[in-house]
Amino acid sequence: MAELFEEACIGKLTLKNRFVRSATWEGLATEDGSVTHRLTDMMVELATNEVGLIISGYAFVTKGGQSTPWQMAAWHDRFLPGLTAMVDAVHAAGGRIALQLVHAGRFSSQELTGERPRVPSADGPLNQALISGEIEGVISAFADAAARGKAAGFDAVQLHAAHGFLLSEFLSPAFNRREDGYGGSLENRARLLLEVVRAVRLKVGPDYPILVKMNSDDFLEDGMTGEEALLVAAMLERASVDAIEFSGGTPLSNDLIPARLGELTTPEHEAYYRGAAQDYQDRVGIPLILVGGIRSFEVAEELVQRGETQFVALSRPLIGEPDLIKRWHDGDRAKSVCLSCNGCCGPALEGLGLRCVVLEPELERA
Repeated sequence: MAELFEEACIGKLTLKNRFVRSATWEGLATEDGSVTHRLTDMMVELATNEVGLIISGYAFVTKGGQSTPWQMAAWHDRFLPGLTAMVDAVHAAGGRIALQLVHAGRFSSQELTGERPRVPSADGPLNQALISGEIEGVISAFADAAARGKAAGFDAVQLHAAHGFLLSEFLSPAFNRREDGYGGSLENRARLLLEVVRAVRLKVGPDYPILVKMNSDDFLEDGMTGEEALLVAAMLERASVDAIEFSGGTPLSNDLIPARLGELTTPEHEAYYRGAAQDYQDRVGIPLILVGGIRSFEVAEELVQRGETQFVALSRPLIGEPDLIKRWHDGDRAKSVCLSCNGCCGPALEGLGLRCVVLEPELERA
């Protein structure tokens, strides 16, 4: 029976435990996306507090793929020194860290990039459909960014194909109305993601861990369904991906957005995608990282011991309590204090970085 505080592997990467820091926007990079000391310090704090694998906030792979201010970048070699310094600091603290890579698609910010957002198929004057040459450019951009991640010393890369960003949009018939080889059937809609995986694999070699974050369900009318998600996960396994992180929803999914609002008062309310995780274990052979609404040690332990997931991922709980995993390891198994209020985004939008305004209320007035 698997246990939370035991070594576990993703591909050839050995981790000290089964806890993962799921990526989120930290709002702590410079305006051009360079790593800062504050961003590095956040990663180091997680490492010193025994998070098994830290996944960095999403780094954009093209200038036009940026969605938020002070977002980390990986689209050019000039970002390598900062990325390398971050990795070196995390490793010195005994941690392991993966670089998450993204193109934000329709959620790219024209105000920040100066470009109309690129999408699978345009549905209004505010975005523009990718043409074939641009698709090839996106594939190359992901592969080049992954190579930078490896060169910087990251222990793995994660491709962000969830939450309605570009790779997720191609998977979803709610956004992808193309009539060429990248639209229509599920195989065609998954083509871009699979081509990105293959291009990344060629760049990083056969043994370097590649992770994919994807929706277990879009929770949208005409969106990608849970059954389709399982089929895509199986395709990714065959394409050499080493682990998949299941999340769900998009910013357009009403109450079922990825960072759902509302305090989780009972264990039954936790683990939003537990049913999808159970189905995954019957259909897919590579490890699952499960994120979404996990707040208590008991739920995390049950998920792993029952074999419903191989790794437990937390995001918002580690913003207010970066020492949560160490606290649990040391024997204090009290539930996370996270109220799922999303107040932590407020300071980041003001340029102060992601912070819990419940535990540090003075930041709310900053």
